[in-house]
Amino acid sequence: MADLLYTIKANTPKEEVIRQLREHPEIKFVSLVGIDLAGNDTDEKIPVRLFIKDIDEFYAGCAVQTDGSSVVLPGIATLNNAKVDMPVDPTVNWFVDYNFEHYDNETNKPVGTLRIPGFLIHAGKRVDSRAVLTDTLINVKRELVNLFHKHPDIDGLDVSGKEIIDLVFTSATELEFWVKTPLEEASVEEMSAAEIMQEQYWERTHGAVRCALEQSILELDKYGLKVEMGHKEVGGLKAQIDESGHLTHVCEQLEIDWKYADAVQAADNEIVVRTVVKEIFRANGLEVTFKAKPMIGLAGNGEHTHIGLAAVTADGKLHNLFAAKNQTEDYMSAVGYGALMGLLKNYEVINPFVSATNDSLNRLKPGFEAPVCIVTSLGHTPQIPSRNRTILVSLIRDLKNPMATRFELRGCNPYTNIYLVLAASYSAILDGVKMAVTHTTSELLNELSKEAGQDGFYLERDRAYRSERDVFEDFTQAERDKLFGKPPATVWENMEALRKYPDKVKIISSGGALQERIINAFRDGALLRWKTELISRILPELRNIVRKAKKIDAEFVTDLDAYNWNKIFLLRAALAKDSIDEKSLFTRLINALNAGEYETASRLQVEIYAKIEELKALYDAYEKNII
Repeated sequence: MADLLYTIKANTPKEEVIRQLREHPEIKFVSLVGIDLAGNDTDEKIPVRLFIKDIDEFYAGCAVQTDGSSVVLPGIATLNNAKVDMPVDPTVNWFVDYNFEHYDNETNKPVGTLRIPGFLIHAGKRVDSRAVLTDTLINVKRELVNLFHKHPDIDGLDVSGKEIIDLVFTSATELEFWVKTPLEEASVEEMSAAEIMQEQYWERTHGAVRCALEQSILELDKYGLKVEMGHKEVGGLKAQIDESGHLTHVCEQLEIDWKYADAVQAADNEIVVRTVVKEIFRANGLEVTFKAKPMIGLAGNGEHTHIGLAAVTADGKLHNLFAAKNQTEDYMSAVGYGALMGLLKNYEVINPFVSATNDSLNRLKPGFEAPVCIVTSLGHTPQIPSRNRTILVSLIRDLKNPMATRFELRGCNPYTNIYLVLAASYSAILDGVKMAVTHTTSELLNELSKEAGQDGFYLERDRAYRSERDVFEDFTQAERDKLFGKPPATVWENMEALRKYPDKVKIISSGGALQERIINAFRDGALLRWKTELISRILPELRNIVRKAKKIDAEFVTDLDAYNWNKIFLLRAALAKDSIDEKSLFTRLINALNAGEYETASRLQVEIYAKIEELKALYDAYEKNII
C-alpha cells in the first residue's frame, strides 16, 4: 500500500493529473465536491476514463450538472431554473478516498475515488459556500494591502505597510467527536459524574478505540495533513470487557488536531478528516457522531476554529500581522487589536453561520465550557498569555514564537459551515482593521477593555468585550446578558440577527460574495431544517420522554411521592395532552410552525425545553424515592 496516491497537489497541470491517474489504475472514480449553503458536500461516482477524456469540460464546468433540488440553495435554484453547473477548483489539493472493503482485482489495491473540490454555478454565478469564502478572501486581501500601503506606520507591527506585497489567511480546526458501540446506551448520569470528576480527559485509549484513533492519525498523515495530536476528551466512561476479551459499552469522546493551512484549504481539510475518521472507526466496529450535542447533560462536540493573518514582504519573509513587535510589552499589534474587535463587534451576524441547528444551540449552555457570551480574554499582563476557556474568542500567544499569535473562535461545532464562518469573520476583521490603523496599541487596548456603559470610539457603549474572570462562575446569567449581550436560545432567534442588525450585515457582506441572496438562502434553509427537525424528530423524542414518566405502583407511598407525582401529572398534561378547549404545548408548537408563526414557535420551544428538564428532574427524584 506504500505506493498509493493520496493527494494531487494544488495547481497541478492537467497533463500531470492525467499521468498520475494512469499510473494509478486503482483510482476508478472521480467525485466533484461542491459545498452547499448548509455545508453539505456532494458526492458522485464518475469513471476516471470519462474524466480523462473530458477533462477540459470538467475544468470549465460543462461536464457535471446537478438539479438545484439536490442541494441546499433555497430561493436561488428554483423549480423552473434549477440547473447547477459544477466546475473543479484546481487551486486546492485533491484527495483520493480509498474503499478498503472493495479491492481492484488487477492491482490488488483498494478502489479509490479522486475527490475534487469544486464550485456550484447557477445562472452564471457561483453560489456555493466554497465560492463565498474564496471570493471574500480575494476582496479582503485587496482592501487590506491597499490599506497597509496607505497607512505604512501601523503601531506594533514589525514591518512597514509599504513592504507588504501579499497576505496569507491561515486557519485550522480541531475536531471533537463521540464514539460508541452500536446499539448500546450508556448511562448519562454515570458519564456526567465521570466528567465532573475528570476521569476521562487525557486518559489512555484502549482496544478498538485505540486502534481506530492510531489508524486515523496515520492515515491522515498520508494525506499530508500533519496531525499534531489525538487524545481523549472530557466525555465518556470506562468500557467493559466481554468473555472473548473485546470491549463493550464503549462510549468515549476524542479529539484530533492537525496543522493549519490557507483558509479555503483548511475548510476542505475538515471534510477529509471527518470522512476518514468515520470510515476507520466504522471498520473497527464503532459508531462516530460529530453532532454538537449528541447527549443532553454531557459535554458536546466543539470545533475550535483558529484564525490568523500574515503578510508576505518582497524579500519573501512572512510576518504575523496580529503579533506585537514587542511580545512582553503588548498583547498584539494594532492590526491584531482591530481584528479582534471587528470579530466581537459584529459577532451577532457571524453567529447564525456558527450555530444554525437545534443541536448546535443545545451545546451552547453554561457549565460545559461552551462559549455563550461575546467576550474575549487577553491575560492579566502581556507576559502571561491567557488560558481562559470560558470566553468566545481566545487570543492564543507564544512569547517565544510570534508566528503562533492567532484567535481561537470557540463557538463552532463539527457541522458548522466553516466556509461561511471564515468568510464572515475575515470581513468583520477587515472592518476592525480599518478602524485600528490610525490608533495606537494603547488606545486600542483601552477601547477593548472599556466597561459597559463607557463610551468608545468603535465598540458599543452598553457592552463589555473583555473579561479576565470566569464568565460562568463569576457572573449570574442576568449579569452576563447585560454585560455581553443575551445569546440566542433558538435557531429562529439566531437567524433574526441577520434582520435585526442590517449595518453589521453590510460589513460581513461588503466584499460582494456573501451577498443578500446568499444570506437569505442560508437563513431560509436553516429555518426550514429547524421547523422540520422540531416536528419530525425532536417532538417525537420529547413525547417519548413524557410517556415514560409513568406512575409507579408501590406498597409504600409517602406524601412526598404523592406531591411529586401530582406535579409530574400536571407537567405531562401541559406538554402533551390536548382537550377540546385547550391544546398542549406540543400541539401549539406544531401549529405555530406550520402557520409560519416562528416568533411564537420559538417562544414555545424555549418553554417546552424548560418544562421537559423540570419533568426529568422531578421524575428522577420521584423514581429514586420509590422502594
